[in-house]
Amino acid sequence: MGDADRIDDGDLTWLRRCVELAWEARKRGDHPFGSVVVTADGRAVEDMNTVVTRRDPTGHAETNVVREAAAVLDDDELASATLYTSTEPCAMCSGAIYWSGIPRVVFALSEAGLREIVAEQEGVPTLTLPSREVFARGGRPVAVDGPADLPEAAAVHDGFWV
Repeated sequence: MGDADRIDDGDLTWLRRCVELAWEARKRGDHPFGSVVVTADGRAVEDMNTVVTRRDPTGHAETNVVREAAAVLDDDELASATLYTSTEPCAMCSGAIYWSGIPRVVFALSEAGLREIVAEQEGVPTLTLPSREVFARGGRPVAVDGPADLPEAAAVHDGFWV
């Protein structure tokens, strides 16, 4: 289903953009997460977390970018796209990615790595359910590559969850 060894320099460039989006989200008061969907021909759709500013508990970067990508890309473009994200998608986001038809996910910080930084978000314990486990339950394959060796993906969380 994929691993960190398959992450190349192009992937790292997109992951760095996701971390930049996570910083933008953080600076405006949202949780520090960012995501980009990139089509096979290089067209990109970006979004970030909006849980706080839109008062939407489902406003994670990945669900937001899936909604945005589905609105502007056709099914064939989604079926050949890659979703990049600063942190491994949670179970909810993995479900949205699965239903979108996007066949590949690349992430920087792992769910386990995030758990080491924050055990609870606003008093709610984090889900301990890696994206690979969610995707493994589906009827179509979703390749998952990550975590990437990108220290800035953890750094964007420094001091945020206290």
